[in-house]
Amino acid sequence: MKNIVACIDGSPLTQQVIEASAWASEKLDTPLLLLHALEKQNSSEQDLSGTIGFGSREHLLTELTELDEQRAKVALEHGKVLLEFAEAYLNGRDLKVTKLQRHGDFIETLEGIQDQTRLFVVGKQGIEHSKKAVIGSNLENAARSLSQAIMVVSDEFKAPQNFMVAFDGRETSINALERIANSPLLKGIPCHLVMVKRNVADQEDALEKARHKLNGLGFKVESHFIEGDSIHTALLNYQQKNQIDLIAMGAYAHSKVRQFFVGSNTTKMLTDCQVPVLILR
Repeated sequence: MKNIVACIDGSPLTQQVIEASAWASEKLDTPLLLLHALEKQNSSEQDLSGTIGFGSREHLLTELTELDEQRAKVALEHGKVLLEFAEAYLNGRDLKVTKLQRHGDFIETLEGIQDQTRLFVVGKQGIEHSKKAVIGSNLENAARSLSQAIMVVSDEFKAPQNFMVAFDGRETSINALERIANSPLLKGIPCHLVMVKRNVADQEDALEKARHKLNGLGFKVESHFIEGDSIHTALLNYQQKNQIDLIAMGAYAHSKVRQFFVGSNTTKMLTDCQVPVLILR
């Protein structure tokens, strides 16, 4: 059976990741896996050896190596404590919970378990970030690399009372709609189907077909065309005005090279949004 995977690292969003993961696990009736990925730290030898004089080099490099080993042991114990805390926090809930600690690159770790994963839940920022106006260094890479859905949480998590689908009629958006339609995760929650007006043919027809599809599968849907100077700003304005609790959207419709020149609505949404974002590939 596949898992909901809660990616925890001790950042201020750890508790919100746990709460969101527990909610998804209950909605999907799917086991919850608590994951702590311990990435390799930069070696002190790499950082400092070039400044060490010839006479003291061997002695100091030995001390630096021992220091690296001590740091690795502390990081390992810290991860174990985090997993134990998360498990204890969920004690008493009707959930099947397991723990996993892995060493190595974070994205490679997620790729290695995604065949056994139904949904990844991650924080908007990792433990190394303190500003809300940025996203974690691994988040964009995860959204590009993983084929499974990712829920990105920020601020306080609460079970969503409504959700919004950011729909634009393109392939990634249609695929996201299919994933939503065929999953029980958001069933029974009122849906706002939103499309930003652009000079594109058949927008109204595409939006109506999408609304009809969700209605036919039992979703309570209201659809809206909205206007704005930029797509992500228009969507976020709608979310705030209508107090939307969760946004679902497809990710990265263009290549990374093109986004370097024209920007990415996905990255902008993840950066500026203060409610959970469900990314569907």
